[in-house]
Amino acid sequence: MDLVPIGWLAKESGVKIPTIRYYEEIGLLPPPARSEGNRRLYPRETARRLRFIRHARQLGFEIGDIRRLAALAGDPGNPCGEAHSIACARLNDIEDKIAQLAAQREELLRMIGQCPHGCVGDCGVIEILDDHAKCLHDSH
Repeated sequence: MDLVPIGWLAKESGVKIPTIRYYEEIGLLPPPARSEGNRRLYPRETARRLRFIRHARQLGFEIGDIRRLAALAGDPGNPCGEAHSIACARLNDIEDKIAQLAAQREELLRMIGQCPHGCVGDCGVIEILDDHAKCLHDSH
């Protein structure tokens, strides 16, 4: 088996060395072999798994979901229904966040529009922040 050091793996995968160690610690990566000098040595294909994990993190998947997706990816004969469900749940989270951000944007635009640029006593931003009942949305 062709084994590589952690520095090579970090460069090849785009994942920093402390993050690789963390992924080992939480079980996203199996414990590596060790050299006689106790240095970590990984199979080259670990870079592929790290790229998979990095991409999933970039898309906002939680560690538990990444663990399950990586396990599914390890057996290409698995049905993809669970992977689809995990991705749909992530999309729903994103849609909820987008709605919340849109409400925040709308509220901030309204606050800014009600600010006459005079004194703080007449400032729409301060007035609305002081009384949540004056907001357009209950939660944002």
